Amino acid sequence: MSRPGEVLPSDTGVSPDDSLLSVSGLCITYGQGTNAFQAVRDVSFVIPRRKTLALVGESGSGKTTIGRALVRLIRPTAGKLVYDGTDLSGLSDRQFQPYRKRMQMVFQDPYSSLDPRLSIRGTLREALSLGHPGREAEWEDILAVKMRLVGLDPEYLARYPHEFSGGQRQRIGIARALCVDPEFVVCDEPVSSLDVSIQAQILNLLMDLQDRLGLTYLFISHDLRVVKHIAHQLAVMRKGEIVETGEAEAVYSNPQHAYTRALLDAIPGR
Repeated sequence: MSRPGEVLPSDTGVSPDDSLLSVSGLCITYGQGTNAFQAVRDVSFVIPRRKTLALVGESGSGKTTIGRALVRLIRPTAGKLVYDGTDLSGLSDRQFQPYRKRMQMVFQDPYSSLDPRLSIRGTLREALSLGHPGREAEWEDILAVKMRLVGLDPEYLARYPHEFSGGQRQRIGIARALCVDPEFVVCDEPVSSLDVSIQAQILNLLMDLQDRLGLTYLFISHDLRVVKHIAHQLAVMRKGEIVETGEAEAVYSNPQHAYTRALLDAIPGR
């Protein structure tokens, strides 16, 4: 039985052909025995192709843990993950390897996620070695295309991370994710460390890239204000569980769960 306002994979109205990612019964536990901590409990959701599901909740609610599990940076304890019609749950790391090019992640801190010892060219070439192996002769042209896609001059490729602003570094992080031509991108608090004016620029960039490249996003945030314009669907997390999901507009206009209402009430000027 679903909670008030919750949409489970079976009743989202999204047909299998329209769904890129379906998660059901996801559980993630750290430690064993008396030291075990269940970070995620029985989480289910569906993300349609070329749409954005915003996963929102306070720090420690399990949002980032879910994002990392989807791209196999950590392994779930239980549950089923179906990607483009294929159940990835039981795949070994070797079997999962082809999917690493289709699923990427943009991290919260654009500076710590970039190697300060590498130029931007070096960082992006590392990604190209996964996405376009054997095409080294084309790499410079590909790099120029990716830089322009995120609004940066290809001449910046010779520079190092410390020479850029926070917003520019996040654009570089997005370019790195795009180097493997993914279909699905986990955006883990990608604007939380940026000034408000820069946040809007990065959000607009992500929406533009979705339209141009047909990307599907899981957008993780603690701030309902941030995701209001980028989210097609919304899932609200609290203490490792999803307490409400639905079409973003419906959740914003008529939240069913008290925790969702509290998050909305916290938005300044709402």
